[in-house]
Amino acid sequence: MSRYLVGLLVLLTALGGAGFSRMPADSRIEPALNPLQDEPPGPDRFTVLTVEYTAYLWWMVRWADHDVECSVEVDHEGLPTTGEVLADCGANVANLWWNQDACARIRGRICDGYYTYLVESRAAEKQIPIYLSQASAWLTVEDCAPVASSSTSICESPPVLVITGLEPLPNEHIREVAGTLDGEPFSCPDTSLCRLPIPGTVEDGALLRFWAYSSYGDSSPVFSAQVRVQQHDEGDPDQIYWYIDVLSNQWQGGPVATCAQSWASFPPVGGPPEWLTTPPSSEELSSDIPYTYLAANLILQGSVDGSACPDGGLSPGGEVNQCGLEAARPAIRDWQNRFDALILDTAAASDVPARLLKGLFARESQFWPGIYQGAADVGLGQLTENGADTTLFWNQSFYAQFCPLVLTSEACGAGYLHLSAEEQALLRRALVSSVDATCEDCPLGLDLTQADFSVQVFAHTMLANCEQAGQVVRNLTGKSPGDVASYEDLWKFTLVNYNAGAGCLADAIRGAQAEGMVVEWATVSQFLPPACRGAADYVDDISQ
Repeated sequence: MSRYLVGLLVLLTALGGAGFSRMPADSRIEPALNPLQDEPPGPDRFTVLTVEYTAYLWWMVRWADHDVECSVEVDHEGLPTTGEVLADCGANVANLWWNQDACARIRGRICDGYYTYLVESRAAEKQIPIYLSQASAWLTVEDCAPVASSSTSICESPPVLVITGLEPLPNEHIREVAGTLDGEPFSCPDTSLCRLPIPGTVEDGALLRFWAYSSYGDSSPVFSAQVRVQQHDEGDPDQIYWYIDVLSNQWQGGPVATCAQSWASFPPVGGPPEWLTTPPSSEELSSDIPYTYLAANLILQGSVDGSACPDGGLSPGGEVNQCGLEAARPAIRDWQNRFDALILDTAAASDVPARLLKGLFARESQFWPGIYQGAADVGLGQLTENGADTTLFWNQSFYAQFCPLVLTSEACGAGYLHLSAEEQALLRRALVSSVDATCEDCPLGLDLTQADFSVQVFAHTMLANCEQAGQVVRNLTGKSPGDVASYEDLWKFTLVNYNAGAGCLADAIRGAQAEGMVVEWATVSQFLPPACRGAADYVDDISQ
């Protein structure tokens, strides 16, 4: 297994999901003390530490007449640095001293420039500015149950949002939590925990701004959240339920629908459509579809015996015939479900919906994780170098972990965009290679360990595409993606981006805009350029 593949296996585990905890609720909300409440002061946590050190005093002396030009005081052993000379003696002295040739007094020669002379060392003190950890505030919801495969919570009574202030400094505490909901101020004095009832909002949600005051004398930053609460009777008018969704970096109440935060887009009330969900067990991902490309590969690699069929089960062109397909059916069923448990685990770690991943692999490769018919498309999700470019540019956390497995940490530090063309190409090829399970010396011609590993790479590739698709929408509309299209349609745009590229998506959106149409899948799909029209069937296949 290659160096970057081993490293990626470690990093993709580290990029998994985080745990969440619920906070106790024991306080009541009161009207704000000041209905026209001013903005809080924000964090103001600056202090100064006094540190003892040894100071070294150097003279910069001219070779020509041994006069002292200036003095430099430093806090370390060894000669002053050029920067220290620049600070104390100016640019002319620093430049001359740095660029002068080595010199020695030999046979009356007069050297140019300066030499250094250590005058003294002494005990000294200096003050170092320190910024202390700031207060914060976090969100959960009280007495509501999460909806399976969704970021939505369902409540039997109007939901109560719990805002908890946290003070990291010892001997200090949160003395008040405050904020505004849809412009209306609220305050919970003498407590670090505020219970905020939210009986209902419009479909686009309400803006919540909140913060915590500290006994230190300052406050946390002002945080924000978009909160949506909608009532539904679930078919029984005698039983009303409330659904609550929260989009905020401070949310700790459970997972958020994938890419909803980036798009500022709520999923449908009650949860996303089924194709954008993750079932509770891998058995619910099971399928039994007679994939012909998969059948042909299983026969070619000897996993299925087609000898009882005409031409061994394959046509002269290498495609499976009907007899070969029937002979391969049990193996086809087993193979298309062999990745299900891993897909489920990957979905839990990355928040990419499991059914989306399985639908992607079904459409792209029929679960055969090699090179598709000798083309440049590789692996379960058929990654190309262009696709790898999207992953490395738009998924920055993935890039930061993957790049040092291939290039030096110094080269990677500036970011993918600032690598040389050769370094970018090397990185793209390495990523494509990491998902290619083709192996001449392996059973079935596949390294299944690498195939299993690649599932996680494709999940992070999908996250990169959702970021890029969202940016395409922002660039062309000047609005947040969630203000333009529905959550489901934004995922369909993401699939176009993955399959056909951002250029195809942008052209289709421009076409809809030029006709004065709403930017939604039903209209945008009509304006895909001729070379990109296959993306419409691609999206419909995966989403249905």
